[in-house]
Amino acid sequence: QVQLVESGGGLVQAGGSLRLSCAASGGTFSSYAMAWFRQAPGKEREFVGGISWSAGNTAYADSVKGRFTISRDNAKKTVYLQMNSLQPEDTAVYYCAAGGLVLRNSPSSYTYWGQGTQVTISS
Repeated sequence: QVQLVESGGGLVQAGGSLRLSCAASGGTFSSYAMAWFRQAPGKEREFVGGISWSAGNTAYADSVKGRFTISRDNAKKTVYLQMNSLQPEDTAVYYCAAGGLVLRNSPSSYTYWGQGTQVTISS
């Protein structure tokens, strides 16, 4: 079992930055692909970005490419999401997910989920 706890969310103005963290405990963190998803009110959960177990591969949704960067520190069992140039449409609850060896963008590919952290961008 892997437990995931997100932190770093908050309220920022458009154009600002936030760095989300996801700390893992239990299980073998370094064995899992990790991803960030987000869900806005009334919308489906969507893939934001992901990183392979070795950090050799990353993937991003088109809407965040060039603005968001995902990274991981397997020694600290933590994955990060650096978010720059934030826009009101980035407002959502952001979830960290772990699962599998292969990086995928479907929520069903991930077994473990955090409780989410709210990110709100004001215009």
